[in-house]
Amino acid sequence: MTAKSSAPSGVGDFFLAEDVPIGDAEFLSSEQNVLTSQSESSTATVVMLSGKKFFAGCAVASAILFFVSRSVALPVWLLAAEVLTTILGLFFLGSFRYQVHKNALTYGMLLVVTATFCGLESSTWSVQIAQIGWWGWAREHLLSFHGLDDLFHADTMLFLLGLTFFVSVIAQTRLLEGITFNLLRRNDGRILPTVIAVTAFVAVSSGILDGVSMIGLTIRTLVIIMMLAAAPVESIRYAVMICTAVTTICGIWLAYGEPPNLIMKANLHPYLNNAFFILYCAPAAILSYVLIVLNLRKKLGRQRVSLAKLDLIDANLADVRFLQATRHGEVLTPVELVEAHERELDGKMNAVLHHLRQGESLGLSLIKADVPQQTRKKLLGHFVNEDLANSLDAHYTYDAAGKYEAAVIAEKEVETTLALLAKVRKRAQKAGALAIIPFVAMLILHGINHEIPLFLASFAGFFCALFSIWPIPKMRALAVREAKHEYAEYYFLFPLFLSITLLTSAGFFNQMQSLIHRGMETLGQSHVAALQFLGSTFLSAILDNNIVADFASRALADLDITVLKLFAMAQIAGYALGGCWTHIGCAQSVVAYAFIQRDVDAQYTPVQWIRDITPIIVQILVAVLVLIYVQNLLMQALTH
Repeated sequence: MTAKSSAPSGVGDFFLAEDVPIGDAEFLSSEQNVLTSQSESSTATVVMLSGKKFFAGCAVASAILFFVSRSVALPVWLLAAEVLTTILGLFFLGSFRYQVHKNALTYGMLLVVTATFCGLESSTWSVQIAQIGWWGWAREHLLSFHGLDDLFHADTMLFLLGLTFFVSVIAQTRLLEGITFNLLRRNDGRILPTVIAVTAFVAVSSGILDGVSMIGLTIRTLVIIMMLAAAPVESIRYAVMICTAVTTICGIWLAYGEPPNLIMKANLHPYLNNAFFILYCAPAAILSYVLIVLNLRKKLGRQRVSLAKLDLIDANLADVRFLQATRHGEVLTPVELVEAHERELDGKMNAVLHHLRQGESLGLSLIKADVPQQTRKKLLGHFVNEDLANSLDAHYTYDAAGKYEAAVIAEKEVETTLALLAKVRKRAQKAGALAIIPFVAMLILHGINHEIPLFLASFAGFFCALFSIWPIPKMRALAVREAKHEYAEYYFLFPLFLSITLLTSAGFFNQMQSLIHRGMETLGQSHVAALQFLGSTFLSAILDNNIVADFASRALADLDITVLKLFAMAQIAGYALGGCWTHIGCAQSVVAYAFIQRDVDAQYTPVQWIRDITPIIVQILVAVLVLIYVQNLLMQALTH
C-alpha cells in the first residue's frame, strides 16, 4: 500500500531526503518510494541522503564555476562531462543503497551546467546575444512557445500532462476491467486467451494514449484475474513484467505511444511523421507482440478461472471498483484493502492474504482466517458499500457453511444495487469514449499543420472526458490526484532537457554527427544502425530512456532522409526495449517493479527482474536486429 501523508509545505520539499514528490506522498511510481517502503523482510536498507544539502552543494559549486569563468574560458568537454555525470548520477544514486532524490540531483546539477555554459564564449547563444542583445534573445527563447519548446520540449511535456489527466478520467469509468471480464466470460474462464486479447488491446491503445498512462490499470486488471485463477506467484510476476513490454515496445507504432517517441519526433521534425512510425516502427511493435504472445503461452499454460464459482464481487468487479471511487475516492484491490487495515485484523493479515493468493474471494478469505464478524463487515463495507455489509457478510457466511441456497438469497440486495450502478457506469463509459473524437481530431490537425501545438489534443480529450464523471465529486478528485501523481514522475526531466539544449548550443553534437558519418564510411549504414539499436538498448537499461532519446537523437540531424529514418527506427526500438530490461529503465518498469514489491513479492530484487525478463528481451533484440537489416535492404532496393 502507498503511504499516506500530508502534502509538502515548502519549496524545499521538492527534493526531501524522504523522497516525497510534489503533491501527496502517495505517488505509486516513484522508484525511491518503492525502495524505502520495502517490507522488513527485505535485506537491503536504503539510505536517503539529504536532497537539500546536495542542492546547496551544487549551488556553491556553480557559484565558484561562474566566477572562475569570468577570467578563464571553460572547455566544452567540461559541460559534456557535467551532463553525463547528471545522467549517470540518476542511475548510481537511484539504484543502490545510498540515494539522492532525483529532483534534487537534476535541478542541483542544472545550476552547475548553467554556470559552466555561461563561461563558453563560442556557443550559438553567446553569438546571438552579442548580435541582438539579451532582450532579443529572451523574446526568442523565453517569451515564445516555440522558444520554450526548443528549451525543454514544452509541447511534448504539456501533451503528456494533458494525456495523464485524460487517461486518468477514462480509467475511472472502469473501461478496461469491463472489457477484461467480458473477454473472460467469452473465453469460458481461460486465462491465456483473455490475457492475449487484453494485452493486444493495450498494445494498440498504448500507441495512441501513451503506455505510461496505460500500465497501472493494465497491471491491476491482469493481476486480479490471475489471482482468481490461483496462479502461482511466478506467473503473476511475469504477467506484471509483460505489461511493461506491451506498453513500451508495442507502443512505438505511433509517436504518441512513448515519451521518447515524441522527443525524437520533436528533435527531428519534420522528418518523423505518423507515416514514419507506421512504416518503420510498427513492424518492430508487431514482431515484439508476437514474441510476447509466444512467451505468454509458455508461462500461463492452461490456467483458468472457474466462472461457475466466481464470487459475487469478482463477477461484478468493474461495478464494485466504480462504486469504490464514487463513495470513497479511491480504488483498492482486496490485497490493498487488507494491508490498509492490518491493525484491525489483529495479526490475521497474513492468513487473509494467503487465502486471497490461493484464489479465494475477499469474504471467504476473511472467514477462513477467523476474522471477527464486526471486522469482516467493516472491511466488506469499505470495499463495496457500508449499506450492503450485512448482506455481504451473510452471503459469505452461508457460502462457507455450504448453504448455497441461503447464500444466493442473501446476495439479492447486492446484485440489485450493482445492477443499478452498472447503468451509471456504462453511461459514463460512453461519454468518456466520445472524448476520443476531439482528441484524434486535434492529432490529425497537428499532423496536417505542425504549427498547431500537440498539447491541444490531449487537453481537448481531457476536458471532454471530464464531463463523464463530473457529477461524481470524489471520483473526479481521484482522477485528478492519480494524474498528478503520475505526472510527478516527469518533473526531473525538465532540467535534463534544458542541459542537453545547452550542450547542443555549445556545438557538442556536431562532433557526434561526424562520428556517425565516419562509422557509415567504415562499417556501412546497416551496421551503424544495428550499433545504434544496441547502444540505445544498453543505455536505456541503466539510464532513463527519455534522456537517452533526447541525447542520442540530436546526432541524427542533417543525415540523408532515408538513413535518418533507419537510424531513428533503430534508436526508438532500443529506447523501448532497454527501458524494460531493468527496473529503472523507463516509467513503466518503475511502476511494474513497485507493484511486484508492494503486492506480489516484497523480496523481489532488481537482479531477479533482470534475470526473469532477459529471455524475452534477447528474443526481441535478435528479431529487431534482423528487421533493421531487412529494412535497410528494402530501403536500398527502393532508392536504386
